[in-house]
Amino acid sequence: MNDSSDIKTDRSLSLIVLFALTLFTSASLMFVIQPMFGKILLPLLGGSPAVWNTCMVFYQTILFLGYFYAHVVSMRFSQHKQILIHAVVILVSFLALPLGLPDNVIPPTEGNPAFWLFWILLLAIGLPFFVVSTTGPLIQKWFASVGHHTSDDPYFLYVASNVGSLLALLSYPFLLEPNIGLANQKTLWSVGYGALCLLIIACAFVLWKSQQNALISEAASEDKQELSFTTRLHWLVLAFVPSSLLLGLTNFISTDIASVPLLWIIPLTLYLLSFVIVFSKWNDKIHPLMVQLQPIVLLPFIAYSFINPAVLPYWVDLGLHLLAFFLAIMVCHGELVKNRPSTQHLTTFYLIMSFAGMLGGMFNSFVAPFIFNAVYEYPLMIVAALLLRPGVRTAFADGKQALLQAAFPLLLIVVGAVVFFSIEDWSAYFDSLGVALILLVGLTYAFRNQPITLALLSGALIAFTMALHGLMSNTLYQERTFFGVLAVRESVIMDEQGHPEKVHELFHGTTKHGAQRLTAENSRTPLTYYSVPGPMGQLFKAYDGVSQNWNVGVVGLGAGALTCYAKEGQTWTQYEIDPLVVAIASDPKYFTYISQCGKNTTMRVGDARLSLLKEPDAKFDLLVLDAFSSDSVPTHLLTQEALAMYFKKLKPNGLLAFHITNRHLEIKRVLADHAKNLHFDGLLQEFKPKQEMPLVVDTDWVVMAKDSATLEPLRVSSLGSWQKLPLSFDLKPWTDDFTNIVSIWR
Repeated sequence: MNDSSDIKTDRSLSLIVLFALTLFTSASLMFVIQPMFGKILLPLLGGSPAVWNTCMVFYQTILFLGYFYAHVVSMRFSQHKQILIHAVVILVSFLALPLGLPDNVIPPTEGNPAFWLFWILLLAIGLPFFVVSTTGPLIQKWFASVGHHTSDDPYFLYVASNVGSLLALLSYPFLLEPNIGLANQKTLWSVGYGALCLLIIACAFVLWKSQQNALISEAASEDKQELSFTTRLHWLVLAFVPSSLLLGLTNFISTDIASVPLLWIIPLTLYLLSFVIVFSKWNDKIHPLMVQLQPIVLLPFIAYSFINPAVLPYWVDLGLHLLAFFLAIMVCHGELVKNRPSTQHLTTFYLIMSFAGMLGGMFNSFVAPFIFNAVYEYPLMIVAALLLRPGVRTAFADGKQALLQAAFPLLLIVVGAVVFFSIEDWSAYFDSLGVALILLVGLTYAFRNQPITLALLSGALIAFTMALHGLMSNTLYQERTFFGVLAVRESVIMDEQGHPEKVHELFHGTTKHGAQRLTAENSRTPLTYYSVPGPMGQLFKAYDGVSQNWNVGVVGLGAGALTCYAKEGQTWTQYEIDPLVVAIASDPKYFTYISQCGKNTTMRVGDARLSLLKEPDAKFDLLVLDAFSSDSVPTHLLTQEALAMYFKKLKPNGLLAFHITNRHLEIKRVLADHAKNLHFDGLLQEFKPKQEMPLVVDTDWVVMAKDSATLEPLRVSSLGSWQKLPLSFDLKPWTDDFTNIVSIWR
């Protein structure tokens, strides 16, 4: 057999540039089409998270199929046949260009539209997305056969792929979306896809002309090695855990730390950055450092982010979570790259990676919400990542060593469980317990070289801490649905006379969606954003003389506080996307607004824009939109087309009210721009209570009408400080073709 150094004689930089540019372009197109096509479907199916989750499952499934195709083609056919087969696939994919939805597409009006959505995605972008998905492993496999001096280890090219993904991820919300509408985005993507196909053809030409194929194939066949099941399983878990950890962290920080728009970009950026680093030539030096740093950062991470998070500002807590996440995935991905196979099994390696990523996404999106009532998959994957540290396979191979490493954590779990269930009132011991837990956290560092002990001990501390915080939070009810984590908590306030009084509060993640005082004299009083002294109380009082027979529609139920403004002759319709919110607000054990005040109220479950579209025109006297206070603002409810539809459903003298209280976004700018362009009149009040009152909070509302005369009762009333909407000259109008969250950040 010829020595490999005699075979791989080509040292030209142009080959590396060509193949790297192809991978870079492919990854960039992949990370642009995902958010782009999600936005295309948004006005058609509404803003349900099910739309985004179904799209993500589709993307991960096609990615896996693309990797499977690359694996089969490269393993069963010669290089020349691979080129011919792939050329046919590329030609067929051009049938899907230019990108767009099929003509006269109509979503189903009944049942779950997930399968319909999957089919539409397949018809619209399935073929080009499949080609893009095949590029990574196939082009690297081709590079391994072109006779370059680096062909024996082409994994470094994966850096170019992840750099492309990273730049596309950051450029879409901050560069493409703010400046280019969806129609032009589709055109530019199609042009980029054409450029990618030309690059693939150039790579194929290099492979076709290569004079080393036979020699390399012969050399590879003589050095053939089989992969063991344990090796494949090790790759699988090393890729599965970071994928699940990514989604788990994203859910956790938006649920329990801060509801900040586009916060999901940071974990995903770190995730892609880890691949850039570990597939680079510096991984051999960086990986041991990551392994050493992980248990060091684990100490303050568990001590403060789980045991005592209240002492830290939210941004420091967020930083600890992100740092611990980055080190965990760096260790996992570093181990993955350290155990990468020869080029003979390159496509198998990437196939297992893609399959693990798909499983991680499916687990977090479809399994975890149905088996956990909070984001418990996140701490579970923190422990799993610790179990994947170097040395764990050796420990498990030696059963006695594994048992010895697990003995101390298991003993601690048994003792902790006995103590936990034997104490009725934890409040008296909370400070002492906090100190004891932090001391135990410090002890974990002593087991940094024993991965099983480190993982189980950390898991026991996190589980015990989360259970303790659950008891101390006075959570009456907590459940998780497809739409997030909902919790009803009992707290104590001081009433007007300075006496303690119990209240119930409804939380969706970190965002409070309603509260109710429980005493008989106060249980019918709307609170928080809907208080009597606030803008909603002022509106109903200003129109008290003409509202006796109003037909009122409300988007966003919350605890149901608004229904206590209802009069006997009025008809109310509440639109709520999450069935669990309806169940909680309708249950007198938690809130009694609806049971006491909502006798003439009808519930509509589903996306508001789709539900309102089915209503007859000129139905409502008042339409209230209350869906913009969290981090995931449904932008499709704020476009010019949406406002035109709202006014179509209102009577000529109807009122349109928007609740726009938001810690991070200036939604008033979007509404002011619409009022100017669509020639509506609007009033704004940024309400601040003049004196401290129980559960009466700062809140911002906009009320709009077709005619300024309709708003006159509110304008001339002395009930509050209503002002004309401020002019906004620097904002591009929001439409179904264009929205830009970044432009309205505070």
